[in-house]
Amino acid sequence: MGMTEFQSEIKLEIDDPPTIITKDTCNRTETTTTISDDEGHKNEHSFSWILTRVHAGYFRITLSLCSQALLWKSLLDSSDMLLPHMLKPLSRAFILLWSVSLFTLLSLSLLYMLRCCFHFKMVKAEFLHHVGVNYLFAPFISWLLLLQSSPFIAPKSISYFLLWCVFVMPLLILDVKIYGQWFTKGKRYLSVAANPTSQISVIGNLVGARSAAEMGWNEGAVCLFSLGIIHYLVLFVTLYQRLTGNNNGIPALLRPVFFLFIAAPSMASLTWDSVSGSFGTPSKMLFFLSVFLFTSLVCRPTLFKKSMKKFSVTWWAYSYPLTVLAMASMEYAREVKGGVPDALMFTLLGLSVLVFLALIIFTAFNSNKLLTNHDSITYNCISKNNVQTSCDENLY
Repeated sequence: MGMTEFQSEIKLEIDDPPTIITKDTCNRTETTTTISDDEGHKNEHSFSWILTRVHAGYFRITLSLCSQALLWKSLLDSSDMLLPHMLKPLSRAFILLWSVSLFTLLSLSLLYMLRCCFHFKMVKAEFLHHVGVNYLFAPFISWLLLLQSSPFIAPKSISYFLLWCVFVMPLLILDVKIYGQWFTKGKRYLSVAANPTSQISVIGNLVGARSAAEMGWNEGAVCLFSLGIIHYLVLFVTLYQRLTGNNNGIPALLRPVFFLFIAAPSMASLTWDSVSGSFGTPSKMLFFLSVFLFTSLVCRPTLFKKSMKKFSVTWWAYSYPLTVLAMASMEYAREVKGGVPDALMFTLLGLSVLVFLALIIFTAFNSNKLLTNHDSITYNCISKNNVQTSCDENLY
């Protein structure tokens, strides 16, 4: 009896060790990683902790910075659109912006390289994720944009060509891997894996093609442009169809990535302008498509209501598409003279800069929220009905 009373006073608590469950929705497999107590209670300000949090989705920030630098360079090159007294301060601001973009991109690239070295399993999990794999293109796209906007390297120089090769080769390797799986018996059929972020792979080819055209290498530009535009058409139709077999929907907090629908045709119009030498009919058609898609998204603000309730790095997905659209509007206004093209150009330019500045301010005030507490590609969330659902909000 005494023994029974003694046992009744003992309260045994067993806490399950934290686990990260990575799901490959295309392969329908999952990998469970158990985190030890020592790892779970590491200092959250340690360098290793930072490496586990900095995933490829953070390169949205550099996409925005580098494209904004390219926009400002385009403005300076179009001196006829600016008053003479505006050139000097804008030139200084451009140099400052380009330097900040270079520093940010170098820092993020170094952190991600260290993540590849010390946390390769996490990088592999990103590659297996239907959203994460697309952001692996973002670092190289950022470098190509920064190269195009460089005030120190001439497009016709050998150094420009060598840097272009260094940044384009990883894009082509990813193309062969991912595009090959889209139409063969690979692990990711397009009808299953397609989502709005899949357009980043297309954008990578288009940016590379524009860089080649700036060098004067027309054959390389046409090659990359054809590779990008054909896959864009197939991807665009697939996304429009919303096939029932596609279970890779975008969570509400990731809906800013819908603005990538604007970025791809806008970038394509700019690329064809550089390849052909004029903003002709194909470029205009792609630009009009971008404006239509932009109008469609702006007319549906409730689509982004939930994603705007809480700050996240996903907000930076707004900036790059708007910047590229503004650049396309500049080329259109230069080609088609008139009040309406000019009004459209200044509206989009102002909107692009305002969104960019707003994101910088919000990021500065919410810097403590940049590194999320969850970095698994998909981690299990148990609902009230004990139903497991796949959650991606805290990652991308």
